[in-house]
Amino acid sequence: MSGPPRYPELRPDQMTEAQKRVYQSIAGGPRGGVRGPFNALLRSPELADRVQKVGEYLRFSSSLPPRLNELAILVNARFWGSKYEWYAHRPLAEKAGLAAAIADDLARKARPTSMQADETIVYEFCTALHTTHAVDDTLFARAVDVLGERGVIDLIGVSGYYTLVSMVLNVAEIPLPAGAAAPW
Repeated sequence: MSGPPRYPELRPDQMTEAQKRVYQSIAGGPRGGVRGPFNALLRSPELADRVQKVGEYLRFSSSLPPRLNELAILVNARFWGSKYEWYAHRPLAEKAGLAAAIADDLARKARPTSMQADETIVYEFCTALHTTHAVDDTLFARAVDVLGERGVIDLIGVSGYYTLVSMVLNVAEIPLPAGAAAPW
């Protein structure tokens, strides 16, 4: 990051009524605070509100087990080089049961070697989406078999949502908190 923040932290006295409403909605929800991309997103309060609601579903109500959801988020964070996203979600992934070795491999841009069958599906599906922008019939069928139709849609949703989040974090140049080590 060079120079002043691209989106300085908004204080309540600087916010419009719409921004205050969205801020309170985010702070009062399951996230428990307004961090990451949300200070920047508040510049467009209606978008911020819609985005945070999608994210709330994908983080806290997705049909995917948290371990697989967080794996998808880490694949996305590494693809986009979003250090803040990685910082925020690696501990959540490990808490959800994802092996640290998988995260270590992802951080090195290596295909994880110790994945369970369902993790392999998520890794391959998300990687295909990011690199070829599609999934072939075989991978789609495997994903539906393991995750179900709803699970595949939720996996697409988490990939798309965290792509948006990573883009906002990267463009806004959101720094890691003081003392946090860069993941790569």
